[in-house]
Parts: sequence; structure tokens; C-alpha cells
Amino acid sequence: MIQSFNVLGNAQARTLILGSVPSVASLAEQQYYAHPRNAFWPIIAALFNQGMNLDYQQGQQILIEQNIAVWDVLKSCARQGSLDSAIEKSSITANDFVGFFEVYKGVERVFFNGSTAERLYKAHVWRALPIAKKTLSYTKLPSTSPAFAAMSYTAKLAAWAVIKEMAG
Repeated sequence: MIQSFNVLGNAQARTLILGSVPSVASLAEQQYYAHPRNAFWPIIAALFNQGMNLDYQQGQQILIEQNIAVWDVLKSCARQGSLDSAIEKSSITANDFVGFFEVYKGVERVFFNGSTAERLYKAHVWRALPIAKKTLSYTKLPSTSPAFAAMSYTAKLAAWAVIKEMAG
């Protein structure tokens, strides 16, 4: 069984970025988006740090300063390897988003890091949400995973630029 991480961010967050569940590399490092070819941290560096490389602690600090929280839709699941397609549907437990939104009251917009995060949220979280949280701004962004090779880094960066426009 895979266990997700705690929320990265603080209660002042206005933007939430949701992945599906940590990869094997992320679990080994105990860090969000730890696979060396995942574009998440390079995109954050390009948008908020003049493209200069970030270590994990610096990346966390930038997200906090920009009022961005990061979490995963799933609290736990069974999966062989890192591909979302390998998640065993019968093993899925979603994170507690009702509780999350009680603490992170200022979240106004939610971005999904890929279509699987969006699909899992709609399937396992949506029905339990209070009406007010269903009216937040929800946007699917292209996955930063190296498994999503159909889109170039440059194209992913261009799509993800929307979070900079809304951050701060």
C-alpha cells in the first residue's frame, strides 16, 4: 500500500495543486515530484525563480511564499510501479478534502497535475464536498510526469504559466 504525503504549504494558501499519488521515486525520497525527469520543480523554478535550479527546501519555500499548496487526491492505494494506470481501483482511499478545506479556507482555485488527478477527484472526492467548494475554480493542467511524453517541456511550461498569473 502506498501512503501519500502531508500537504505541502500552509493555511494561507489560495491555490491548490493536486497530483494523484506519489511515484516510487517520490516515496523513496519522501518528497513531492522527486523523479529527476518530472517537470514539476523545473516549472516552478522557471515561473518563480528566474529558471535557477531549486533544491526541495527552496521549492517548498517558494510555494509557501506564493500561497500555493500541493497535495495528492489519494491518501492510499495499491500500485505496482509508478504509473497511475497501475492503481488498483478497489484499494483507493481518498484524502479528506472536507477537512482540508476547513483548514485551508482561503483556497480559491484547484489545479490538477494531469487527467488522472482530475478523474480521481471527481470520482472519489466531489460528492462529499460542500456546495461552496464545488464552485471553486478547477483547472486540469498537463501532467508533469515523465510518463506524459506527448507534450514537450516548453509546452507544459506554457500551460502551467497560469499558476503564476494567479499566485501571490
